[in-house]
Amino acid sequence: MDRGPASPQVLRLVMSMVRDGSALCVPGNHDIKLLRHLNGKNVTVNHGLAETLAQLEPEPEAFKSEVRRFLDGLVSHYVLDGGKLVVAHAGLTEEMQGRGSGAVRAFALFGESTGEIDEFGLPVRYEWAREYRGRAMVAFGHTPVPEAEWLNNTIDLDTGCVFGGRLTALRYPERELVAVPAAQVYCEPARPLNYRSRSTTSSADSVVRDPEQSPDSRNTESALQSAQHEQDDLLDIRDVTGKQFIETRLMRGVTIREDNAVAALEVMSSFALHPKWLLYLPPTMSPTETSALPDLLEHPAEAFDYYKRLGVERVVCEEKHMGSRVVVVLGRNEAAIQRRLGLVGEGIGKVYTRTGRNFFTDAALETAFLARLRDALSTAGFWEKFYTDWVCLDAELLPWSAKAQELVKTQYAAVAAAALAALPQVEAALTEAAARQLDGAEALLARTTARHQAAAHYADAYRRYCWPVHSLDDLKLAPFHLLATEGKTYFDRDHAWHMETLRTLALADPSLLRATPYRVVPLTNPAEVEAAIQWWTDLTAAGGEGMVVKPYDFIPQGKGGLLQPALKCRGREYLRIIYGPDYLLPGHLDRLRQRNVKAKRNLALREFALGVEGLERFVAGQPLCRVHQCVFGVLALESEAVDPRL
Repeated sequence: MDRGPASPQVLRLVMSMVRDGSALCVPGNHDIKLLRHLNGKNVTVNHGLAETLAQLEPEPEAFKSEVRRFLDGLVSHYVLDGGKLVVAHAGLTEEMQGRGSGAVRAFALFGESTGEIDEFGLPVRYEWAREYRGRAMVAFGHTPVPEAEWLNNTIDLDTGCVFGGRLTALRYPERELVAVPAAQVYCEPARPLNYRSRSTTSSADSVVRDPEQSPDSRNTESALQSAQHEQDDLLDIRDVTGKQFIETRLMRGVTIREDNAVAALEVMSSFALHPKWLLYLPPTMSPTETSALPDLLEHPAEAFDYYKRLGVERVVCEEKHMGSRVVVVLGRNEAAIQRRLGLVGEGIGKVYTRTGRNFFTDAALETAFLARLRDALSTAGFWEKFYTDWVCLDAELLPWSAKAQELVKTQYAAVAAAALAALPQVEAALTEAAARQLDGAEALLARTTARHQAAAHYADAYRRYCWPVHSLDDLKLAPFHLLATEGKTYFDRDHAWHMETLRTLALADPSLLRATPYRVVPLTNPAEVEAAIQWWTDLTAAGGEGMVVKPYDFIPQGKGGLLQPALKCRGREYLRIIYGPDYLLPGHLDRLRQRNVKAKRNLALREFALGVEGLERFVAGQPLCRVHQCVFGVLALESEAVDPRL
């Protein structure tokens, strides 16, 4: 309304669309001012109202009455799509959404001002969107801006068409923007359209421009993130402290206890990467239930029985690599990272651990690794195939010793060295004692010999997963989940799809990338189940860690809700690293069979739900505080008192 050359025609168009059910309409402050005039109230005739009244003058009274009834019947705002979208002329805070009062209507029409007047004689608007934490997306206007920008899941669509700017529409739920330029300047603004330029330099102000237009440069929503990136530079500690209740798509809600949040805050503030890198933290994984077979703590039969009992028809068995679990966030170039993550001068990517810490301590090695991985994706045509310029991968980085070198030296190697140095001497002494037929010497010698052999097996077990890393050629990356690219997550794809997609990628650089061996097992076919068990037996007998059994669907649902996303089944010798050299000796295995996996499985489900939720929020363009809430939640849950050996 107002300032345009054909307000009556606009009114006719809008009223007919609303009447036909093809549109909804919320009032603006200009509309309500016109309504007050039509109702005989005294109003100040300014800001284009004079032109509108002049255009309405020759219209029949019936039309004016229809306009009056139409405007009078408009509600202050709409809450749509089950509360996911709110539309109001000047926006609306979360606590006002869905409510009706004079205060709500006033905010929806005029927003909130600071009480100050700027140098142009206009009210200074309070930027409520900077503090918005609501779950609903809010589309609004009222205050003209040079370009529509997302900020905390809100967007101002008033791009000043009347002032010669553009007419902008939001396509929902795609979050795409469509804009057409104004045909002319219909009215000179009292305040320049670009007046709200920020005084500080944002990420977008200093981006590195890619000379070749990437596919995603056509994505208007993603290209307009500078205001959000600037806002995300400072997180609010109140969002992650105290008791938290995080709603997720997969579970009704996940509770984070206050003491766990404190522990996570220490890790995040002291050791983790910049939060903008942390799109996702992978969940912990439960082992199978305890096997009753002799000399075995874990066996695939328990995993197969668990899923079959809960109605899963097919599973995917993947070789378990003994490396470090990592998440890789990689851009096609630095401009992609700046555009999507708002990070300037931090390179093309990061590789980080399950606790959000940078995997690499050698900056040169990190740069070379990321560049080579980027080149492999380019060679494979990945960027074009997935129409993206960034990717998030879940993977294992080998060797284990590349990250755990100090742990190997101080814990595993130290135990093996002490045992292999001391036990032979004990054996020698006990041999002499047994020769002298001292009471109990024979039994003690047998036990010591068994412990000596167990220590040797223990040393062999951890050494299989250690090799020196002198250069990039000594590293191997085994990706097993393609988590996300621009505008999409891949939780809807089955695990076989992930395996095949990443196997194709590995062919682009076999020296760096390792395809994960896997097999699909129909649980209703006894022969296939037995073949999978034999595969695990052969794999672990040859020194392999074991395998991971996953439902065929990435997000498995049963009658009771979410199922375990994966179960690990580790080999007999590998478990020496976890439970110690002597775990198979008489007495020890019986005690370990009493372990309870219930708490571990509950933890795995909650972390899985949070991981999926956080990454989906990021891909949907939600603000960092909403993404970080889930990432932080996973980290907090890691401090729960659950046996770390499970």
